[in-house]
Amino acid sequence: MITRTLTRRAALATAAVTSALVLAACGGNSDDNGEGGTGHTGHGAFAASATPSAPAGAHNAQDVAFAQGMIPHHQQALQMAELAADRASSARVKDLAARIEKAQDPEIRTLTGWLKAWGEQPPMAGMDHSGHTGMSGMMSEADMAALKKATGRDFDNRFLSLMTEHHQGAVEMATTEKRKGRSGDAKAMADAIITAQDAEIKEMKQLLGAK
Repeated sequence: MITRTLTRRAALATAAVTSALVLAACGGNSDDNGEGGTGHTGHGAFAASATPSAPAGAHNAQDVAFAQGMIPHHQQALQMAELAADRASSARVKDLAARIEKAQDPEIRTLTGWLKAWGEQPPMAGMDHSGHTGMSGMMSEADMAALKKATGRDFDNRFLSLMTEHHQGAVEMATTEKRKGRSGDAKAMADAIITAQDAEIKEMKQLLGAK
């Protein structure tokens, strides 16, 4: 009986020490990055903003239009970039496509989170962008079909030409957001889009010139 009591006490003491260590470790992780555990970076601060936490009143109609337009715009860019993995012949084109996917996928999640926080409806996800072909830089269904059929150097040239046009449309949309938007977060994203995609436009034009 005494042996069993001592064994139970030892087990309880061990559990208490283990719990204390776990709690201390959790607290240490939050303090280390200085941002309450948000040290994981998806695409700058925008990945963390994907959670619907934006103040409902800190936006205007332009911010909503920017988010609702940029989501399908980015989705089409992702569809184009995904084709490069098994169709492109240039390693630099494949690398560029991978970087586009890495940057724009988190931005889609962030934009969707903002719309939900603002009580607005995010665009429906889907492969058909026929309803958005009038948007600046959006590819037509015929352009997308031709890109899907292309391979090798033909794909590289088509991809670079179409993505350059696509990026130019995104820069135009982001420029409008910076000028007319109200949300500080949305305008900051617009600024980041302009910087990143202007650089990629320059890179794609150089790649086209080298062919």
